[in-house]
Amino acid sequence: MAKKKEVAEKEFTVEERLRSLYRLQLIMSEIDKIKILRGELPLEVQDLEDEIAGLGTRLQNHQAEIEENKKAVLVQKNRILESTNLVERYKTQLDNVRNNREFDNLSKEIEFQGLEVEFAEKKIKEFNSTIDAKKDEIKQSKAMLDGRKGDLEQKKSELNEIISETRQEEDKLRDKAKKLEDTIDPRLLTAFKRIRKGAHNGLAVVDIQRDACSGCFNKIPPQKQMDIKLRKKIIVCEYCGRIMIDPELTKK
Repeated sequence: MAKKKEVAEKEFTVEERLRSLYRLQLIMSEIDKIKILRGELPLEVQDLEDEIAGLGTRLQNHQAEIEENKKAVLVQKNRILESTNLVERYKTQLDNVRNNREFDNLSKEIEFQGLEVEFAEKKIKEFNSTIDAKKDEIKQSKAMLDGRKGDLEQKKSELNEIISETRQEEDKLRDKAKKLEDTIDPRLLTAFKRIRKGAHNGLAVVDIQRDACSGCFNKIPPQKQMDIKLRKKIIVCEYCGRIMIDPELTKK
């Protein structure tokens, strides 16, 4: 603990800070190469996992719709049973009517209940048709799900193989990076990580090549080049915002 505090309290010169940043950049670039080696596999695995989760939800929704339609079929069957019972009762009552008015009323009720049966039967056909369609969709979704699961296993296997081959190297690099980070001012380290995140190639520390920034290739004025060579302060490229260092520092 005391040793870490001693490191934190030690004052580093600008040159030492720049040297540490450059070394950190080299390590992080090596880690980036390992990530590139993995290619798009991590994203492909994530996409497949998301798709499988979506298919699972779709299957649950289809099954829920089937259950709802089955319940609706039962409701309609009960209505048919009720209407059929009513028709039988009204037909029995027809034998005991006392006048034409009662006969007409019962006849209308029988006709109405007959229409209710027809409507319920129509609804049952519709619900059953929906159930059949959902069953077909479930069958297709399950086939697709099985295929995606197979793809996922293959991609995971490929990714795990690459990770197992590079894990030890990456862990060593990250340990080195962590030790270097402990020697860098927190605000400077935060700026370094922010610049790296915004740079398409992950380079936050660059040198001068042919009088230009090697990050964005814009020309650097002679006076600023001189300031960079003096190593007296942290200087960033006015065009791309990368931290600039004297090319000589990259040779040591």
